[in-house]
Amino acid sequence: MKVVSLPEGERRDDCLARLCAAFYGTAAGLAPLVAFSGTRHQLFPAEAARLWALVDERDSPAALALLVLDAQGPGMTLTLATSLVSSREPLARLLRELALNAPLRVVPSETLDEDFLRQCGIKRWLEGEDGQRTGLTFQHPAGTLDDLSPPLAVDENALLRRFKHDARFFEGEKQAFVDGLAH
Repeated sequence: MKVVSLPEGERRDDCLARLCAAFYGTAAGLAPLVAFSGTRHQLFPAEAARLWALVDERDSPAALALLVLDAQGPGMTLTLATSLVSSREPLARLLRELALNAPLRVVPSETLDEDFLRQCGIKRWLEGEDGQRTGLTFQHPAGTLDDLSPPLAVDENALLRRFKHDARFFEGEKQAFVDGLAH
């Protein structure tokens, strides 16, 4: 198995659809489609996001992670990540590799708890006033939470308005998402 950055093209879009669907689940409404479309049309063209995969010997992805650049500075934030197999080991392997090579920031969640992230090489932790913890790799230059800038983000409201007012765009994105899931 090896870690690869997925270049622009149909394969990257297919993997992004799978990542969004797996991360948000089936009861998430439009959230997976908004993340998929926003990343494709806002973040990727601005080179503000990269999709990484742990692939097997047949080049099939076993785990996926989306890294988004921070608004300022060299840091990146892990925004979406999932294992595409029943085991979490491929995801752990992917995150360990990314943690070794990127100035990465992560925020624990239900699926990516702090213990799991620590096992993946996220060793530095900062705690906010609200108790929210943020993990940083050793390459990340931030020393305090005040040093962190937010990751670049998709303008979800603008995207939802476009979905509402441009039926062709909405149907095209929906079809690209469904096609990505089929591959």
